[in-house]
Amino acid sequence: MANSRDKDVQDWIREEFRRAYDFDRRDPLFGLSRADLRGPRMSRRAVFRLMAAAGTLTLPGVMAACTAANTTESGAAPQPAMDSQANTPTGGVLGAGWAGVKEFTTLDPAQINSIQLFQISSNIFGGLTHINADLVAEGDLATDWDVSADGLEWTFSLRQGVTFHNGDPFSADDVVYTFQRSRDPAQSIQTTILANVADVRKDDDYTVTILLSQPQASLLIKTLERSSGRAMTIVSQGALETMGTSQYGLTPVGTGPFKVVEHQIGQKLVLERFENYYDPARPKLDQVTILPIPEPEPLAAALEAGDIQLIGGNPPAPELIDRFLSNPDLIVSEITGPGFQALWINPHREPFTTPDFNRTVEELKQEPGYKTRLAIAQAIDRQDLIERGLFGRGMPAYGSINPAMRFFFDPDIDAKSLQRFDRAAAQQSLAEAGYPDGQGFPPVKLLVAPTTRREGEIIVNMLKNNLNIDVQLEVKDLTIVLDSIIAMDFDMARYGSGGDYDPDDALVDWMITEARFNGPNRDPSLSFGYYSDQEADALINQQATTSDQEERKRLVQEANLMTSNKVVTIFLYHPQDILVYRKEVTVPDTARIPGLVDLDQVSIAS
Repeated sequence: MANSRDKDVQDWIREEFRRAYDFDRRDPLFGLSRADLRGPRMSRRAVFRLMAAAGTLTLPGVMAACTAANTTESGAAPQPAMDSQANTPTGGVLGAGWAGVKEFTTLDPAQINSIQLFQISSNIFGGLTHINADLVAEGDLATDWDVSADGLEWTFSLRQGVTFHNGDPFSADDVVYTFQRSRDPAQSIQTTILANVADVRKDDDYTVTILLSQPQASLLIKTLERSSGRAMTIVSQGALETMGTSQYGLTPVGTGPFKVVEHQIGQKLVLERFENYYDPARPKLDQVTILPIPEPEPLAAALEAGDIQLIGGNPPAPELIDRFLSNPDLIVSEITGPGFQALWINPHREPFTTPDFNRTVEELKQEPGYKTRLAIAQAIDRQDLIERGLFGRGMPAYGSINPAMRFFFDPDIDAKSLQRFDRAAAQQSLAEAGYPDGQGFPPVKLLVAPTTRREGEIIVNMLKNNLNIDVQLEVKDLTIVLDSIIAMDFDMARYGSGGDYDPDDALVDWMITEARFNGPNRDPSLSFGYYSDQEADALINQQATTSDQEERKRLVQEANLMTSNKVVTIFLYHPQDILVYRKEVTVPDTARIPGLVDLDQVSIAS
């Protein structure tokens, strides 16, 4: 019986996959009717077709999504019934430690620049949509939506009766205000997310229409989702005008499941259940205290002692994971993490100086600064770094496009990239740069956060053993590392990206001249941050507007390999997403969203 049922499920999954790709590839919206795209939640079958149109659907992905499904649709495999008490708030106080973070500099969505911060803001704010564990956008502050036949107008019906934490009512005016604020570069760092949004129009108090320059299948997640979207995370105009932007960043007012009741910068952030949240069944917790804990050992000690019950922020230091797994009081949840980690090199400092990337790789190879960058990239054994630094939890990276992107990921890039580990080639590159056997190599520093100290030590050791160069490790708080990167105030820096589900997240956000992290706070005398290349800009902008998905895939992979071979950064690995918590905490599968730490469904035993 069990084998027969398993076969039925497998046949059903394969049929869902076949149906998803049964459309004309020349039109990314073909096969998706207006009814398919309407809210408040697209059916799983419609989502599969949308993912297929975007080129991100694979059979393993369908299997994973269907296995994790918690809802039953027509034609879907049967699922177990939910506990009748599952939607009853249980109360309790949760203590959480945010790994590798010294302080929460701002929780204002317009200014958030790291996943560690929007993990928190996702619990405070609302958006028109919110992503679920299946990576499907569901209605949040929007209850429903409709799409014009040409895909350029999305009309959203807003949830009525919603209030901000300060009691102000939520309406269409707040959506328009958020859009106008977020597209203003003087007020927001999220303007590029809105590049395709021509306007947001108020139709009435509870209806808005978003006007696009061209059809955008990723709108519901990349632009409107309350956490990763950020640009359209709904803020309170009244609170901003009363409090001012600085205070609003510390104690923001949103419509989300939790409200901020205390924030001692660098010490603790206290959230309380918002009693007027639109879903009376959430949140289940009465209060959450979040402590920034930059050092790995104090973080582990606090969790093991029960002083905190959950770890958010950065993934825990790799050396702690096996220790946590052996502890019967702890639960370690590991899932695929969409992102990349890298070693950034400042092209404006010796010995890495690369004043112009607008040349072929062969031309760049004539430049000592490029040869030095390439030598370091070739001297790093990524698999060894993963084994020793991550205890095997990761995949070697040679570009910003990660395996979670499935269709767009090139599994053969390791054989194509000039960055692949080759000790002899690295030594030759360094010698051609003017530093044979490391002689005359100037003193440089590698900037790392506390959670990546171990990786930094391994990298420093590899560079000494393989190139005979000395690099000084400089350990600073994560916020300082990020501030230094966007100000181009570093020699080398260890940092990366998370929550990258679409090529735009990995390429547009990181690999073009106007990328949001490409040294936006650099000295004005520097014409670009860590990278600028007209050819890469053209490829990346073209892929973002290409409807033929096979052609988009070609452009994405070409741009990805180009940025790898030009050593925009030294790609290290694609990480796993790891969440650790004590066994008295319950984190349902529906709350386990890659990259996020949503606490509204989490409960704790008294």
